[in-house]
Amino acid sequence: MATAAGTLPCQVKGRHLQVVCGDQITLERTGDSGVIQSVLPRSSLFYRSDAYKTKAIAANITQLAVVVAARPSFSMELVQRCILAAEDQGIASLVILNKTDLPETPAARERLTLLTRIGYPSIALSALADPAPLRPALTGHTTLMIGQSGMGKSTLVNALFPDADVLTADYSEALDSGRHTTTHTRLHRLDANSALVDSPGLQEFALQHLDTDALAHAFVEFRPYLGTCRFRDCQHESEPGCRLHEAVDAGELDPARLSLFRMLRRTRQHAAQRL
Repeated sequence: MATAAGTLPCQVKGRHLQVVCGDQITLERTGDSGVIQSVLPRSSLFYRSDAYKTKAIAANITQLAVVVAARPSFSMELVQRCILAAEDQGIASLVILNKTDLPETPAARERLTLLTRIGYPSIALSALADPAPLRPALTGHTTLMIGQSGMGKSTLVNALFPDADVLTADYSEALDSGRHTTTHTRLHRLDANSALVDSPGLQEFALQHLDTDALAHAFVEFRPYLGTCRFRDCQHESEPGCRLHEAVDAGELDPARLSLFRMLRRTRQHAAQRL
């Protein structure tokens, strides 16, 4: 048995199949080459989807690490979209705040309280100075590292794996965005029980595959209230007796999170109607 270190289309027993980075496969070796005999059942599949296509990113991961930095600026919506996709697959999440040497870091940390106060762990570090604070969180996990271009993912991989020699690039201050350097997903082994999957930078992350119920369940803080609304088919908009709305009014839920849920649900519905 082997683990796929990248993502590629292949022939498996005469049928076309996309083998995703992190897949467990059985391989028949022939000299220096081999033929994939089967892809074993996946414990998880992290992917994104819009109205037209699905993009698989990594399989069998147990943890998602979203990398952000104070400069260039990061999208809290994109961070949350990634975490929602992970929750749908039962994958744990953490946020890595990189480039802590930047003076804007306290403001970036404050933005992340939207997630840390509902239980998502955050690790602050400077990949250029010392990646050690991250190592304990990676132990025993297969971790997918994801984020926007320019957040320092490649620098972090090089710091953790000196032989990786991953290409890095400066970000554009004029455009307030990073430059795309990682072109494919790759798995790096930390030890026998731990691995880090590096992925290309993101600029968008659609969640078309999550219907209203799945989307609501992906918001971890919503779960105690789900199924308790006055109406069974509550869409959590303006219906009377909506427990999510009441929880926001009572200060039990952050209104920004409910607003995000409503926006994502409407986006999904509008996209489906255009098909």
